[in-house]
Amino acid sequence: MATVIAAVEERTAGNRLSKKVKDHFWAVLFLLPAIVIFCIFLWTPIVKGMVYSFMNVDFVNGSTFVGLTNYREIIESSTLGISVRNTLYYMFLGVLIGFWVPSIAAIAVSELRWFQGTMRLMVYLPNIVPAVVLYGMWQWLYDPLGPANQMLSGFGIHQVMWLTDKNTAMLSIVIAETWQGFGTAALIYLAGIVGIPKDLYEAAEIDGAGVLQRIRHITIPSIRHLFVLLFILQMIGTSQGFQTHYALTGGGPNNATLTYMYQIINEAFVGFNFGKASAMGVLMFVVLTSLSIILYFIQGRSKEA
Repeated sequence: MATVIAAVEERTAGNRLSKKVKDHFWAVLFLLPAIVIFCIFLWTPIVKGMVYSFMNVDFVNGSTFVGLTNYREIIESSTLGISVRNTLYYMFLGVLIGFWVPSIAAIAVSELRWFQGTMRLMVYLPNIVPAVVLYGMWQWLYDPLGPANQMLSGFGIHQVMWLTDKNTAMLSIVIAETWQGFGTAALIYLAGIVGIPKDLYEAAEIDGAGVLQRIRHITIPSIRHLFVLLFILQMIGTSQGFQTHYALTGGGPNNATLTYMYQIINEAFVGFNFGKASAMGVLMFVVLTSLSIILYFIQGRSKEA
């Protein structure tokens, strides 16, 4: 009897496994092209970068193994401290300014009674404009005789050299990037707000809660997980920033906007030192991976709390 029962259980388990395989076969099949592309265009460059970081890369005469020489040159580089310090400052300004603008915009749009669709389009509009047009627009706005200084002069404020003064260059870049990219994050926040049950807001209105009270006690607690997620993405994104720095200031004035990623680009495509650039990329990969793991555990603990 025990043998029969064991045989039945074994057959049942086999049928369950077979059904599970059949259920997931098509899902895996459809995901396979994306997985292959992901491995080819993401993980293959990462692995090659790790290999190149220990080599003197020469695509003509052949690469040679140099051990930790590239890492030693990075540490001894005179611009490493400048680029790291600028990157940290850039990340700080990005969190201080750029992180909060999308959430404020999303909450403001969600509280509108009319024209919500139009305002969502207006919020996302800067993301639609090509980057080349945006860079040209901001160079015009930041021109010493441009609209920004003309507006300040109307308030009696002295002319500001936005992109040529080392004290304001990085702030100017952060303002430009915040306006250009906050639409995507705002839509993510709006999607989270839409998922909040309407009954909570209706009950709050019946109890006499105002707009600020609804935002404080319903909206913000309901989307706090999005704050953590987008904070991680903000940190990773700003640590890799260089496009706007390249387009508006070229890393100047006097290396005031030279970021770590910008230095990697210079090493690779200006100095053609691909081994050193790869080593710098590996160091950034390690730091960002560690940061993501730390923030992930912080998010997990906050959910448990």
